[in-house]
Amino acid sequence: MTEFLYQEEKNQGKAVPKILHKKGYLYVTEFFAGMAVMAVELGASRLLAPYFSSSQIVWTIIIGTIMIAMALGNVWGGRMADRYPEPDRLYKRMLIAAAWIALIPVLGKYVIVGITGILIITINTNLLIWAAFLACMIIFVFPLFLLGTVTPSLVKFATGNLEHNASVVGSLGACNTIGSIIGTFLPTFVTIPAVGTAITFLLFSGILLVIALIYFISAKGGKRMSAIAVAAFIVCSIFGNSDSFAFWEDNLTYEGESIYNYLQVRDTPKSTILSTNVLFGVQSVRMKEGGLTGMYYDYALAAPVMAHVAEKEAPSLLVLGMGTGTFAQQTKEYFPNVSVEGVEIDESITDLAHEYFELSEEIPVTTYDGRAYLYADENRYDVIMVDAYQDITIPFQMSSVEFFGLVKEHLKPGGVMVVNMNMHTDEKGNINEYLSDTIDSVFLDVACADVQGSTNRELFASDDPDVIDAFLNQPVRTGSADLDLMMEEVRSGMMPYWGGSYIFTDDKAPVELMGMKAIDALIRDELGYYKELYREKGLKGLMDEI
Repeated sequence: MTEFLYQEEKNQGKAVPKILHKKGYLYVTEFFAGMAVMAVELGASRLLAPYFSSSQIVWTIIIGTIMIAMALGNVWGGRMADRYPEPDRLYKRMLIAAAWIALIPVLGKYVIVGITGILIITINTNLLIWAAFLACMIIFVFPLFLLGTVTPSLVKFATGNLEHNASVVGSLGACNTIGSIIGTFLPTFVTIPAVGTAITFLLFSGILLVIALIYFISAKGGKRMSAIAVAAFIVCSIFGNSDSFAFWEDNLTYEGESIYNYLQVRDTPKSTILSTNVLFGVQSVRMKEGGLTGMYYDYALAAPVMAHVAEKEAPSLLVLGMGTGTFAQQTKEYFPNVSVEGVEIDESITDLAHEYFELSEEIPVTTYDGRAYLYADENRYDVIMVDAYQDITIPFQMSSVEFFGLVKEHLKPGGVMVVNMNMHTDEKGNINEYLSDTIDSVFLDVACADVQGSTNRELFASDDPDVIDAFLNQPVRTGSADLDLMMEEVRSGMMPYWGGSYIFTDDKAPVELMGMKAIDALIRDELGYYKELYREKGLKGLMDEI
């Protein structure tokens, strides 16, 4: 009774709702607030990934902005709790946070595209970094700022006397931490794979909404704000439950999410295409009539030619980063005697490969990380294709001296490694130069060929100095006219590579920063014309041109 009177005094004489007579509901509030914060953070990564990738840089931006929001919320919430020690204020803030989070799947993707479009014509450097940062600030800072006020407010309401103050604060902290743990695992392993990012935001928005509504029902107050929040949630549930990130596309064959990726399948009269980013990049393609793709996969076919797989008994090929199997299927088409297997970390991509890309059941695919697979694999291969670099998302563990040394150990004598490197630029010290120097430090012989009409570069490496030299110095005869022409194009554009001192190691491989810098330069070059047009003729002139 003493504690209850103390709470009434803190509440400026206003009766404390019955639900708060005991501290249990305060702990419940803290638990679900912590859960919602982490769920929104994981949801933020998935909302941004299709546009900006899921690199360490994007994660840094997300974590940094959320910590800023939480810190400011902690400070402001503590001050408000001291000045206005009324639970109504806290639970109203939770209603607002719930409504805002429900709005994210409705408006978030439009905000991201709008910010990116504005920045494209207004800034020259670090486009993706600025776009991701501003998107986070606009979309996520405010609701998480409000949730940051929860803990200091609950401390004010839950501490009845100074004698047990520390234990109450510790218990609230424990509830928040346990909720955060569950909020970390639940979206990643349950809700996002099962129902998508949009529904995940709505689910955790709904949890916050219910927590606040139960309080106001007990307090018999806040009816107007509660009604507005419920109405907003219902509207957002109707219009925000779409999992479409490429909202301007109306002819996609498939669009969805996995634990690792945003996935998009597009069907054209001649091909089927897989993309893992809505703004740029093609990860896999199947030509409906077979044959060459006109992309980097065709250039990579020089690897089995160099390794003379057509002349060997039981040759074998391993693809690290299988995707939907473009290179694997092409290899089987032109070299039927080759045994091909693949490693793909995303099982959902393998499922799409069988459903939409007609991946042969004769080509086994292991769901595993490429480097971890090599540690467990005792086989050796005539060709190993490394195709694990998706736009700016480059796994550092598959870019180091140690990794390429592991690949080398799994090649047979005369074997060839081919690596697909994208985002090629001529800037000194670019990421491809680092990768090439790193590979050259491991293999005796290295050569590169730029893919015409793209920013891809294919790198070929072998420990047999005669393998690449023979390809460079002799016309290729494979028995297929179109492949022979393709190999002549590769051969004419291929140059031996002599490495420098740019080396990636497991200890130091800043691939995210370098990848972001490279793609920033590519975007700047591609959009230079439109930026100049905007400067000369303004927005109207730009829109007329587009």
